[in-house]
Amino acid sequence: MTRLILLLLLMAAPAAADDPWQGRSAAFFGVSFLDTSTEGDLNGARADEAARVELVERQAAEAFRARGVTLLDLAPVEEDLGRIRNPAKCNGCDLRMARRLGADYAIVAEVQKVSNLILAMNLYVKEVATGAQIRGQAVDIRGNTDESWQRGMRYILERNVFR
Repeated sequence: MTRLILLLLLMAAPAAADDPWQGRSAAFFGVSFLDTSTEGDLNGARADEAARVELVERQAAEAFRARGVTLLDLAPVEEDLGRIRNPAKCNGCDLRMARRLGADYAIVAEVQKVSNLILAMNLYVKEVATGAQIRGQAVDIRGNTDESWQRGMRYILERNVFR
């Protein structure tokens, strides 16, 4: 019985060593919302879209935590973050802030609304030590609903980030 347990532990060791998530830390800078639709120009921000941003932020955060990633408190970089409209497109400020926090990864995401029918969602994971993007994907989603946003985020997470 002891040999069987030892054999199982030895077989599991390489898999655990190859896990890029377990025991790592990340600076997750949330989801930026870019409304480039005519509706946004005319009517301004919508409460339902702000709620959807929070919804997919929670979805992504929970998925990373479930994989063993510690999401770091952004308070030490809050002042810098407050000056940035979109951490996904800030000439490496995401990596600089993540480095200051001592993170292994920087995670950025954005949703661009073209219209109520067409939206694009992106999520990227960069390795802080090298600056290299190690995972990430952009998907187009159809429909501006809770379900479509969650489906888009789930697709990115399941088919790319945690593949």
